Amino acid sequence: MLAKRIIPCLDVKNGTTVKGVHFVDFRDAGDPVELGKQYSLQGADELVYLDITASHEGRKTFLDLVRRVASQLNIPFTVGGGINELHDVEQLLNAGADKVSVNSAAIRDPQLIEEIANHFGSQVCVVAIDAKPEQQSVIAGLTRNPLQEQWICYLNGGRIPTNKNLFDWAKEAENRGAGEILFTSMAHDGVKTGYANEALAVLSGLLSIPVIASGGAGTKEHFKDVFTKGKADAALAASVFHFGEISITELKHYLKKENINIRIDNLN
Repeated sequence: MLAKRIIPCLDVKNGTTVKGVHFVDFRDAGDPVELGKQYSLQGADELVYLDITASHEGRKTFLDLVRRVASQLNIPFTVGGGINELHDVEQLLNAGADKVSVNSAAIRDPQLIEEIANHFGSQVCVVAIDAKPEQQSVIAGLTRNPLQEQWICYLNGGRIPTNKNLFDWAKEAENRGAGEILFTSMAHDGVKTGYANEALAVLSGLLSIPVIASGGAGTKEHFKDVFTKGKADAALAASVFHFGEISITELKHYLKKENINIRIDNLN
């Protein structure tokens, strides 16, 4: 069995790492170059860098900043934001990225997933999905099945709803060649009450590619739950790491004691 992965995420806006709640109300979280270096040294398994306003602003990811972050890392590095064509992918890989994360552009043009997978390999293509459940009536006393909920996918950093359902779109992305799915529950983002484990478990059972969970980390127990209850292959988090609430070293030792298959040979 592959080891579970702990992945810090750098949400970058105007060259600075930021963190918000429900995709809004951002606050400064530090220099992405310095944070990336720290996480690499602390034993993070991978690092994700998302230029969170690139798609909304209709521009490309800032390549120079990506190069500077990549120069400080010795772990796999995924970059997303403003990727619309193969040339964008090529530039990011040349700047030091190991994988790219596509979201809005893939929903608008699903063939982009196939193009990336065919040209660079499925392992390079991470399809990010930002989604939240639309409220529906629930019969008293019955547990709601996430597949019966209409989890709606959103574009442009959670700004624009689409007609795509989380589970259908994730399966289509896999079929088109995605190597991983990065699922962020917008309802859980930044509130630190735990991941969307029920939906994650359904998603993990539906797909044969790895699922990265995002949105909701607040305690070490939340990471344990996302691996045991949510069946996720990796857990992504931001503010708990950025603001020193949980250290990666502490988290990994805790998970190991809880019998989670986690790498600790890379800890300092």
